Amino acid sequence: MSYSLTRTSMALDAWTVQSIKELSEKWSISKSEVMRRAVRQLKEKADKEEHAMDPLQALNWLQQGGGLVADEADQFRADLKAEREERKYWWES
Repeated sequence: MSYSLTRTSMALDAWTVQSIKELSEKWSISKSEVMRRAVRQLKEKADKEEHAMDPLQALNWLQQGGGLVADEADQFRADLKAEREERKYWWES
């Protein structure tokens, strides 16, 4: 991995320091890498939450087709109907 590093100092409580140490030993990585991974994961989660729809927006989106184009929906229905017809027993016809 090629990236520039910046040294910084921060005040951490004893539990956090111990947790970082345990994770670095468990994963066989440096304490700095534990911190980088934690920050990266939290940033990705925050970005995802920021762009997520609230429940009402999601409902509206689904009621408007959920991004499915009418032609795709028609094709899906036709494929599903054909699949169900294939699986019918002779007495269901």
